[in-house]
Amino acid sequence: MSPEEFPGPAAEALAPAGRRPGRRGLLVTGAAAALTLSTVTFAHDASADGASAASGSGTAGGSGTAGGSGTAGGSGAPGGQVARTVTGTLPAGSPDFVYLPFQVPRGVREMHVAYTYDKPAVPTGTQGNALDIGLFDERGTDLGGAGFRGWSGGARTKFFVRSDDATPGYLRGAVRPGTWHVALGPYTVAPQGLRYEVTITLTYGAEAPEPRPVYPPERAKGRGGRPGPAWYRGDCHLHSVHSDGRRTPAEIAALARAAGLDFIHSSEHNTTSAHRAWDGLWGDDLLILVGEEITTRNGHVLALSPDPGTFVDWRYRARDNRFGHYARAVRAAGGIVVPAHPHQTCIGCNWKYGFADADAVEVWNGPWTPDDEVSLADWDNSLIASARSGRAWTPAMGDSDAHRDPDVVGLPQTVVLADELSRKAILAGLRAGHSYVAESSAVSLAFTASGGRGGQAGIGDRLTGVRPGDDVTVRLEVTGAPGCTVRFVTDQGTLFTAPSPIGASGSATVEWTTTPQYASYVRAEVRHPATAQDGGLPGAVAAFTNPVFLGAASPGTGG
Repeated sequence: MSPEEFPGPAAEALAPAGRRPGRRGLLVTGAAAALTLSTVTFAHDASADGASAASGSGTAGGSGTAGGSGTAGGSGAPGGQVARTVTGTLPAGSPDFVYLPFQVPRGVREMHVAYTYDKPAVPTGTQGNALDIGLFDERGTDLGGAGFRGWSGGARTKFFVRSDDATPGYLRGAVRPGTWHVALGPYTVAPQGLRYEVTITLTYGAEAPEPRPVYPPERAKGRGGRPGPAWYRGDCHLHSVHSDGRRTPAEIAALARAAGLDFIHSSEHNTTSAHRAWDGLWGDDLLILVGEEITTRNGHVLALSPDPGTFVDWRYRARDNRFGHYARAVRAAGGIVVPAHPHQTCIGCNWKYGFADADAVEVWNGPWTPDDEVSLADWDNSLIASARSGRAWTPAMGDSDAHRDPDVVGLPQTVVLADELSRKAILAGLRAGHSYVAESSAVSLAFTASGGRGGQAGIGDRLTGVRPGDDVTVRLEVTGAPGCTVRFVTDQGTLFTAPSPIGASGSATVEWTTTPQYASYVRAEVRHPATAQDGGLPGAVAAFTNPVFLGAASPGTGG
């Protein structure tokens, strides 16, 4: 992409005529406006006699009156350290991103950044302070991420980067000379403002060799050891210590195997550092896919298994008209685009980009809650336009979004019909909607529709060869759901509910006869009995399918 298309923080700052941009330069960019503070400088190159001292200004601030102070000490000689501390205040209403530039001399082998900020008391109903942090190297902060070196959001108060290692969430690699940037993200700011302190420490010395990244293989044999068409179970939304999770990749892999999963997807917030953290954890029984959860201020979206190492930027809002560009970039890298928990109520979580660029949508996220009920209903409404027209529809998924104990890996899980246990085949199955969602590996579904001259169609397919008035038999076979109730949902709503719950065996076969004229699609839901905690809503879902469409599409529409 060109700088003209996506101007970044190197763009001209707004300042009075004839004056150079100051520390409060508000940058006009193609995405969210950004505030750039004054540059922090260190010593020049490491001197031969070890007498080089740090120099430069340490003042910076995020408001018109905010000031700061900086201290520096140490030697520029090999093994020596220099540090500078910058303080300032960001006012309420600050831009989404605040960049603190700092000069890195030659001869630096390690960089360490630590930060703190105040959390004053605020009135009930008012947001307090929350400040995220990340890092960009000398290649700059322009959208697209050429200079991206890591992001930890609010999960860490310090991090380091060097050629052979880095804090989880950050990318190891050479600490090259030039202007780097600490990226601050004032997620929320209290009415009193947000006072922050950032300390940057540089350590001089010879760099160690950078290890070659090792990424997971794109194919596994499967639990039976024989690759081939089957229903494969996966959890595509998981967090480790590489973002705001508390589990290591090794712990996640062990929990995935215990949950009966065949594949998992690493989806850390706004970083690719976990892509190379799975060495030795995959196997014939477990396919590991890697991607990113793109955490914007107007919703979260999974970049599901683009090429390993693919970074997708998150520094924009719906009003910036950038999401479509990055959705296309994900697909160009071989991945698919899945809006996550679209109706979750946390700040910035509610999905505001629409679904035109989505390949699937995460309808069920973690244990079943009212926002999942809203997501399911909203997704079902989107099927109606596709049912009659034959135009593209958006399949549903479900994932655990597990971060830490007691979050359950595989609650829920998406069960995909794929030609083999491989990255390409799994993504093709998800994109086609050949899948259902279940609360655990104990629950299995088989769902078909048959009738007329059309034979039989399965989940995600269209039953053709039937006329509007032809009888169609819908059949669901379910196991692992004792006490649950089966119901069939169509474009008119729930048209059939099984007369009695599933017995103690947990297994049942339920059939219903309809016509394409009466129901243009049918999908199945398996629900637990409603409880007082459900607040009048139907019981929690144990499993649901993507739809089977009935009959030919309307004349003159796309197929």
